[in-house]
Amino acid sequence: MKKTFFLLVMLLAGTGIYAQTNMNNPVIETIMQRRSIRQYKTTPVEREKLQLVAECGINAPSAINRQKWALRIVDNPDFINGATAALKKARPEIVAHDKSFRNMFRNAPAIICVGVEEKEDAYTKTDAGLLGENMMLAAQSLGLGTCCLGMAADQLNNMPELKEYFDRLNLPEGYKLAYVIAIGYPDEAPAAKPRDKEKIQFVK
Repeated sequence: MKKTFFLLVMLLAGTGIYAQTNMNNPVIETIMQRRSIRQYKTTPVEREKLQLVAECGINAPSAINRQKWALRIVDNPDFINGATAALKKARPEIVAHDKSFRNMFRNAPAIICVGVEEKEDAYTKTDAGLLGENMMLAAQSLGLGTCCLGMAADQLNNMPELKEYFDRLNLPEGYKLAYVIAIGYPDEAPAAKPRDKEKIQFVK
């Protein structure tokens, strides 16, 4: 992690961003350090940390304070391994190419499932996105890694072989999964990917 942060600092220094921002600011440091993690240690995540991450999520803003979301934390190996076994049996081609595959949630020991209303409106995706970013940054600040998984959510939503596990989430009537966040202690330290600063423009 220290090596990754050093490389990031050097990258930012080369672009001038480092000189223009206060990297002693813990919020900025957390944002700049956070990376998607796809390999995790088998170490279980403390429930106190999972609870705190989820609470940071629901403290995100939502349109008209509707809070139309539902969070389900899963750290039960029986659930994770059972869903994975069902997926592997139904769709073996999905995992055949991944030699490091242990489970369908990027090998994470825990997941946070984010449910939203199936009948989406103009605010649904925005609210869900704000919620998820809060959680991923909170996890980073606690020494945890995360990865936002759209495919796992789609599989749980739509595959008959996984209906048992979708039902176990006990989401409110009329809800579906927007995404699943894999969460655990990182077993990798990926370097920062280049960011296109041309995407940022001031309007005259």
